Amino acid sequence: MKVVLLAGGLGTRLREETEFKPKPMVEIGGRPILWHIMKSYAHYGFTDFVVCLGYKGDAIRDYFFNYELRNSDATITLGSRSVEFHHPHDERGWRVTLADTGEKTLTGGRVKRAAKYIEGDRFMVTYGDGVADIDLRDLMRRHEARGKLATVTAVHPSSRFGQLSVEDGMVKVFREKPQVEEGWINGGFFVFERKVLDLIGSDQDSLENGLLEKLTKMDQLAVYAHRGFWQCMDTFREMQTLNQLWETGRAPWAKWR
Repeated sequence: MKVVLLAGGLGTRLREETEFKPKPMVEIGGRPILWHIMKSYAHYGFTDFVVCLGYKGDAIRDYFFNYELRNSDATITLGSRSVEFHHPHDERGWRVTLADTGEKTLTGGRVKRAAKYIEGDRFMVTYGDGVADIDLRDLMRRHEARGKLATVTAVHPSSRFGQLSVEDGMVKVFREKPQVEEGWINGGFFVFERKVLDLIGSDQDSLENGLLEKLTKMDQLAVYAHRGFWQCMDTFREMQTLNQLWETGRAPWAKWR
């Protein structure tokens, strides 16, 4: 099962970091958020990835080309280019296809460009800037049971503000930026049948304003309602929040830990 990762956007709202690297390479706990997303999929047995490159894609290429050396002890015999790796990392067996999908291509167009690397009748897609504690095997089972062309994961967004419960002039409950219980948003983590590729036209087609709207009109877009943790990394403050969760051992998405 192929997992397509959309990693080519500009990330303009996180300019503090993305001026020098693509947003999927912004780190949580010393690892790119892209790595965290891939670890989540691998935890459920999905380890065949297609990474859609665009803005500053060479940073992602370099990361994976040098992954063994970055993540293993090694003995290098100078002059012979001989390298022996010791104590291999836990990501052995991952298959990562790095696909150039253009700097200005929109999300739907990126999936279309990556189609030549997608084998089989079904594949998964997600954005390269959000983490969640979704049971991805359950998502796949629900998609198969509904028999539709696509399934989108719906999530409750986090509030921008702290929430107070007040009684007799005193705060009884304080929750910092809780998840909003009303309303659903697109949380990514899609499952698609291969037939949807025929519904994507040009590079300027997006998933959100193109493919998903078409599928909705066709009554072919099922929903997987996720009530657990979900957080995108659009701003510097959200990056800080995710890093704090990781550093304090409270990262809900890190099921592999």
